[in-house]
Amino acid sequence: MSERFYDYVVVGSGIAGLYAALRAREHGSVLILTKDSVEECNTRYAQGGIAAAIDPSDSPAIHMQDTVAAGAGVVDSVAVRVLADEASDRINDLVGLGVSFDTVEGKVALANEGAHSRPRVIHAGGDATGAVIETTLLKLIQLSAITLLEHYLVTAILVDGGKVVGVEALDTVRSQMRSFGCRVLIMATGGAGRLYRVTTNPSVATGDGIALAYRAGAEVMDLEFFQFHPTVLHFPGAPPFLISEAVRGEGALLLNVTGERFMPDYHPQAELAPRDAVARAIVSEMAKTRSDFVLLDATGIQAGMIISRFPNIYRFCLDRGLDITKEPVPVSPAAHYTMGGIRTNVWGETTLPGLYACGEAACTGVHGANRLGSNSLIETVVFARRVIARSISLPGASAAVSSEAIGLPAHTSTEVAPLSLDGLQTLMWESVGIVREGKSLACARELLYGWQAILSPAKDRLTHELANLLICGRLATEAAWLRRESRGSHYRSDFPNQREEWRRHMIFRRLELP
Repeated sequence: MSERFYDYVVVGSGIAGLYAALRAREHGSVLILTKDSVEECNTRYAQGGIAAAIDPSDSPAIHMQDTVAAGAGVVDSVAVRVLADEASDRINDLVGLGVSFDTVEGKVALANEGAHSRPRVIHAGGDATGAVIETTLLKLIQLSAITLLEHYLVTAILVDGGKVVGVEALDTVRSQMRSFGCRVLIMATGGAGRLYRVTTNPSVATGDGIALAYRAGAEVMDLEFFQFHPTVLHFPGAPPFLISEAVRGEGALLLNVTGERFMPDYHPQAELAPRDAVARAIVSEMAKTRSDFVLLDATGIQAGMIISRFPNIYRFCLDRGLDITKEPVPVSPAAHYTMGGIRTNVWGETTLPGLYACGEAACTGVHGANRLGSNSLIETVVFARRVIARSISLPGASAAVSSEAIGLPAHTSTEVAPLSLDGLQTLMWESVGIVREGKSLACARELLYGWQAILSPAKDRLTHELANLLICGRLATEAAWLRRESRGSHYRSDFPNQREEWRRHMIFRRLELP
């Protein structure tokens, strides 16, 4: 029995969760559960901006074309049309809610980013777009009748008669289990960026929603497609810190350690190529020069422009003795964004009735094999809005179950050392990272199976998070091993080309349920 019933339970306190909750409050009681403090989420760290075709020279059709081109042949055409067509309306929504976007001479400022054919990236606070939006929405939440519980980790989705009826959650402060009933459950828990040893993601990005949905019987999709951001500060004593793609959009160049510009040799769009192409080019140059970094040179950009447009990046580097207006900074790729996730249709419905998903935890197919920069933030609000619209019109509906879904293989008898977060992150970075290969993927599969077989029941936040990351790691590794081609962010050195027979999605579903 649930302790209390809500019309909506939203899991996660990033932009997707907060925006969904604000829209849901108009239609019933709302509970937000977040496993950390409400401020700690991935979207708070989003620097670049939010993409929408609002310039007279741009259009939703062009935005759609750019997204499809970046997605390497597996973008869902219906989802991307929804994203592009509804983006400008959602920007207007955010402005109406009080988000203050940066302007130039009274007009919304638009920046350029890699693989965008037009300047369409709207930003706030220079390079603090995610934080500005999240802070604005949070203030509205705190003034509303929405119930918000911090330090509550959801440990299970409760299902009765094939439909979601609530959640079980661990109060990590009091070490108590609680349960909450609901009509609609919205997963907005973010991605699984902490799977990797080198990552831009905060500690909360442990794939909780994806793992919870998979365990409950919902389908997950495209988890082999993980985006590695090309330019992350690589400096002794400094944590991995994102150097926004928008810096290259303003004219910064990539140089190897010998001072040579290299991107024109790898891609016709050079520094503004899709992220997967830039990341692999950097890895190649690091190997050629036997270095663990390359250089990002922004010294050709006017110093005042850098300081005003990228104040957080400028200050972070300056605090470590690096003046990006005067010298190139060392950068290398890092894990950044989970393009796969809980499979949904364009209304955020999963294959499990009563369960919806939006934001990075969801996979609508809009990103395909490679996300177009700054599409992530606009995706959160576009599809969060649609979740609430569908929950009103067709309560209890769900996406069509795929006949192609497969399950994870059974455990083997492999003997392994106990699982640790460091061991998992190192394995994923080395074997399921930017460049993959069949033999190392096969070895990773065996090790992951072995860890799953000996895993003890989770008892606290850390062990629950580790178990969730392990599920996500197994799903990503299995999908990467099965996909015998290279497409977008998934690169197999033993299958370096795209293959038409693999122009499809990899869908997993837990086939044996208790």
